[in-house]
Amino acid sequence: MGLARHMAKEVMREIGNKSREFYEFVLPPVDMHLGNNNLVITVDIPGFNKDDIKLSLDGNILSIQEHKEISDEKNKNIICNQRPNIIDKKIRLPIKIKEGEEKVNSAKYADGVLTIKIPTSTTGKPISIE
Repeated sequence: MGLARHMAKEVMREIGNKSREFYEFVLPPVDMHLGNNNLVITVDIPGFNKDDIKLSLDGNILSIQEHKEISDEKNKNIICNQRPNIIDKKIRLPIKIKEGEEKVNSAKYADGVLTIKIPTSTTGKPISIE
């Protein structure tokens, strides 16, 4: 009976590892909307510490990186580990940002949700109608 239980634990651990790797590849889910002269980006990244989140903006590419450390004690007792430990996401923003003028109005992380506000500017000139 002990061998069967050990094999079942190993199978569950392998399934968990493959699921986690998949989630690290496709996550996090991202929503974007325009409002009040800002592009608002909402990213679901529960389970991470705010201090471990690294954001950068290069032109119109937003990079989100996180890395969660798991202690050796916790790691050796894990049966299933599907939640991502690493996030490395690059998002092409649907707005034009001049290089060197990258700006973020605010970034907030609360309840596992990261909200980023990036100012948008109108580059066109108004056209009067006669």
